[in-house]
Amino acid sequence: MVIGAGQAGLSAAYHLRRRGFAPHRADTDGGFAVLDADRAPGGAWAHRAPSLRMATVHGFHDLPDVELPEPDPNAPAREVVPGYFAAYEAQHALPVVRPVKVLAVRSESARPDARLLVETDSGTWSTRALINATGTWTRPFLPHYPGRFGGRQLHYAAYRGPEEFAGRRVLVVGGGASAIQVLSEVAAVGETVWVTRTPPVHHDGPFTPEYGRAVVAKVEERVRQGLPVRSVVSVTGLGPSVAYRRAEELGALQRRPMFDRLTERGVAWGDEELEVDAIVWATGFRPEVGHLAPLGLRSPGGGIALTGTRATADPRVHLVGYGPSASTVGANRAGRAAVNEIVRLLGDPAPTGAAAPVAAG
Repeated sequence: MVIGAGQAGLSAAYHLRRRGFAPHRADTDGGFAVLDADRAPGGAWAHRAPSLRMATVHGFHDLPDVELPEPDPNAPAREVVPGYFAAYEAQHALPVVRPVKVLAVRSESARPDARLLVETDSGTWSTRALINATGTWTRPFLPHYPGRFGGRQLHYAAYRGPEEFAGRRVLVVGGGASAIQVLSEVAAVGETVWVTRTPPVHHDGPFTPEYGRAVVAKVEERVRQGLPVRSVVSVTGLGPSVAYRRAEELGALQRRPMFDRLTERGVAWGDEELEVDAIVWATGFRPEVGHLAPLGLRSPGGGIALTGTRATADPRVHLVGYGPSASTVGANRAGRAAVNEIVRLLGDPAPTGAAAPVAAG
């Protein structure tokens, strides 16, 4: 069973088929299935702002076996990537069942080889192994600060472009790629103020494979220890992207430290108050793993400890698109690694066309 049909989930589904697991069919009880909460393909990409163009996407890696056709740089990412995902699902005949919202995952019994019960809003599925690929988009993080602001506030997840901020002063909170995108767009039509909790991390050199491995290793160490995960982007640093250069040209990268409190008209640092019309919180996301709570996977450190992609506390459960694999290239690798581990756990699958042991509906 795979939960989630974003990049990580589709990669895992591809590798399940490639290793010989049969796709689930509505008229059978066997095979593997991909449960997706959205009504259409695209994962988080389908919910991105219309203003995010392919030219300003902060990196994208092709799904296994099929390259993304060369897109128009000015095409909205929320159209291009979901179209690519839809074609991928069809080409590989991936058994995506949607819309299905997973409510909870429980163990059928205390036995280590017991099946897992996946409770959804449309019934319960039974599976011997689970690949969780639910990502982070549905859990935007909003930090708490004292005070109350009377103007417009929104998280980056609800940002739809700069048009509504024309002629206004907008405070952008956050030190990652999302904040840079907002600054690069809103500064062209209004006034922006950029604040971050810590000084932004910059990376001026090329993103070499060696640098990428070093970055991922930092995130992996936290995951192995069972600590709350940090995003890969948070440790890669801000590089010379199209959006970064545009924000720089507009003079929008004059960063200020984090304010002390919100006020009715803006924010304040001690006795200094700054009036703003709106606040955009580009403060990141948290993993969507609440449905796994009945399995008791969390460590004392607050995160889910992983050994590779496998939950250290339960070999039946794998998390992809989580921690070090929360990037498009990382998601692909994690999908393959998770399937390899499942084969080691369950043995070689039945020949394609027969019921496979991964999931039964």
